[in-house]
Amino acid sequence: MSNNYENLLKSKMSDESYNKLEALKNPKVIDFVGFFAEHCDPASIYVCNDSEKDIQYVRDQAIAKGEEEKLAFPKQTIHWDGYGDQARDKENTKFLVRKENYERMKSLNSVEYEQGYAEIMEISKGIMKGKDVVVQFFSEGPTESPFTIPCIQFTDSWYVAHSEFILYRSAYNHFLHMKDSEKGDFFRFIHSAGELDSRGNSVNLDKRRIYMDTQDNIVYSMNAQYAGNSVGLKKHSMRLAINKAGKEGWLCEHMFVMAAMDEEKNRKTYFCGAYPSACGKTSTAMIPGEKIVGDDIAYFRNINGEFRAVNVEFGMFGIIKDVNAKDDPVIFENLMKDQEVIFSNVLVGPDNKPYWLGMGVDTPDSGRNHFGEWKTGVKDAKGNEVGLAHGNARYTMRLDYLENIDKEGFEAKDGVKVEGILYGGRDSDTTVPVEESPSWKDGILLKAATLESETTSATLGAEGVRKPSPMANLDFVSYPLGEYTMNNIKFGETIKNCPKVFSNNYFLRGPNGEFLTSKLAKKVWLHWAEGRIHGKYDAYDTPTGKIPLYKDLKDLFKKHLNEDFSEDDYTYLFTFRCTKWIEKLERTKAFYNKMDPSTPKEIFEYWDNAIARISAAKDKYGDEIKPGDFKG
Repeated sequence: MSNNYENLLKSKMSDESYNKLEALKNPKVIDFVGFFAEHCDPASIYVCNDSEKDIQYVRDQAIAKGEEEKLAFPKQTIHWDGYGDQARDKENTKFLVRKENYERMKSLNSVEYEQGYAEIMEISKGIMKGKDVVVQFFSEGPTESPFTIPCIQFTDSWYVAHSEFILYRSAYNHFLHMKDSEKGDFFRFIHSAGELDSRGNSVNLDKRRIYMDTQDNIVYSMNAQYAGNSVGLKKHSMRLAINKAGKEGWLCEHMFVMAAMDEEKNRKTYFCGAYPSACGKTSTAMIPGEKIVGDDIAYFRNINGEFRAVNVEFGMFGIIKDVNAKDDPVIFENLMKDQEVIFSNVLVGPDNKPYWLGMGVDTPDSGRNHFGEWKTGVKDAKGNEVGLAHGNARYTMRLDYLENIDKEGFEAKDGVKVEGILYGGRDSDTTVPVEESPSWKDGILLKAATLESETTSATLGAEGVRKPSPMANLDFVSYPLGEYTMNNIKFGETIKNCPKVFSNNYFLRGPNGEFLTSKLAKKVWLHWAEGRIHGKYDAYDTPTGKIPLYKDLKDLFKKHLNEDFSEDDYTYLFTFRCTKWIEKLERTKAFYNKMDPSTPKEIFEYWDNAIARISAAKDKYGDEIKPGDFKG
């Protein structure tokens, strides 16, 4: 062990913890733990291995320190974040960028390295004084596999530590067996909740900072408790991984991994999918009758010439609002069981059970929530009525609790072979429900890069505003957008049989503003895509891809949903709208030019050619082209 920190660490650790650290024989780990032990000055440091004993110790400490409370079911707990700490802090989540790269990164939320590092070091100095902290070892993706990214976490929040044990694979044993050449290649996360109030909530929210150094693969998170700001291995790690992937020729994407099941053929077809928030990502991953591998983040690698994917995570950190027995039966069922679940920012009723918005059951008119003691009609300091639970309330739960888990794919160290990629947005008047891309490159530039999410009257500001969301990954892309887009194209083109790419839009409205299909129609669109992958269905051409024939969708609606699907609805839903598509592409061009003026010219030339092609089709066929009328 490095003599620089040996005495310090021995003074803050039990013999058992010290021996766990020393056994790794990894000077980079020692330097990381030692530096922050000195700088943040915790009272004690507990080092975890992969044992159930250590996992249980973390659970017990989260309760003992008041960061979680037990509920009516003993294995369930509740954690409350502070009233101003219940969402990702986008403004103060920044990249630390060195001077030579600052011009290249200025369109992203960045701070010049020396300035940002000095600030975070000042904020974090002594921030853990008097606190007990924990050091944990994890893996992004399966351990000891081509996908593995080892990670180390140093935190004074036992709620965060508990969440990490649910969400990720413990990897002390992986660190123990790392070769010398691998011992410096891991992600590092340093987190402190900072000074706490009487309710155990972070006080200095004005000094909340989440700073990410993608060059040294370290994330600093200070004065934060909400998991989106404090659980380093989730979206913070994702940003590090996107940058790492860009340098090394693989991909990290904001995607689910799932399997479409064809029982007649005894066939399993793996899909990955990216959808902006509120555009159907979770509901697609959890379509009844299919199998789920992961719901949020995927790594893609070319393994022996195949497009392979893993779910990075072991659990799920899901929005609980509107999870009910009707719309999300599998998740809802698991939230009603006595098994390990951390609820956050829900209501705890007089019966000591959790309640949330859109739960679909009668809820109490009093209890405890993020606000404190609560009853119907109570108002906050600004005079706003406080709901029974926060709109961003969450649940943290193991994925393998789900009966629809695809265990084979979930545990596969070489990942699963992906045959279809889905990109889904939200718009009311442009994109058809499902369309196949002519090629991988077309899929990235026409389906992925053009993704948008349309605001509704129930959400934000003006209705019908299109918010660009390329690859549904914009908040997490950690190097210039144009370069990232090109890397997506290049990766797929290195694989001989790369996946087919499809677009989805579940929100196209009828002529009177109504939805023409039920929420479960997404099962039909998925199985049409599955059939196309296996050569089962013919298709009509459009200026941007291929769409289903009516007869095939009619059969699929009857087979999977026992519903009739009218030809009038089909014609309306699958009409190609030329002007709307031209406007969409012009918005995409403007957005890329704003976000990354260095975007390669070939991307803009591609979009210009697509606009010209659509304009020519409009001149020949009219502004709205009915299915089957376009002849390429």
